[in-house]
Amino acid sequence: MEVKVVLCEILLPLLLLCLHAWRFVDGVQFEVSSRTTKCVAEEIQSDVLVVGDYKIVSSSEENLRITIKVTSPYGKQLHHQENVASGQFAFTSKESGNFMACFWLQNAPPNANVNLALDWKTGVGAKDWASIAKKDKLEGMELELRKLEEAVESIHHEMLYLRDREAEMRDLNEVTNSRVAWFGIMSLLVCLGVAGWQLWHLKSFFERKKLL
Repeated sequence: MEVKVVLCEILLPLLLLCLHAWRFVDGVQFEVSSRTTKCVAEEIQSDVLVVGDYKIVSSSEENLRITIKVTSPYGKQLHHQENVASGQFAFTSKESGNFMACFWLQNAPPNANVNLALDWKTGVGAKDWASIAKKDKLEGMELELRKLEEAVESIHHEMLYLRDREAEMRDLNEVTNSRVAWFGIMSLLVCLGVAGWQLWHLKSFFERKKLL
């Protein structure tokens, strides 16, 4: 019994630390200039909550604004804002694949640029835990355990998704290898047919010339 208590005291803080590190891993900063479009892609499963916060951290000139467009793997527009300094997008993914957020400057001087911060959260990290804790009356360790439980469930779904993707890629490789093998066989048969036709043609030519 004492061993179990000690293990819980050791493992629980480590798991909570991993959860907090996992929650903030998607924050990035990058530069957007007037002549380029910067896009950030994230591979997301279907039926996953996605929340993104973006804002201009610094700029080469005053009053510079960005335009943002977020699209699904099939090109459906999920969020679009023009000439803003900051904003947020939120949606629940309807299909699996790469979701893309693109940023650019409109009507800006040629050498203008901004430094943009993007905090892209998915799944457990995207939930409003303050509201959940207030609604379900969760405090302290109960709230952290609830986060941990959903994080483990999310990781489980991610592993199942990766397993399915691996099976799809394996099936695709098998089909591709089969097609390549048949193509090689057909190519060999065509080459043999052409070689046989050439031999027949040369034999006929020599017989007409009475060389054989």
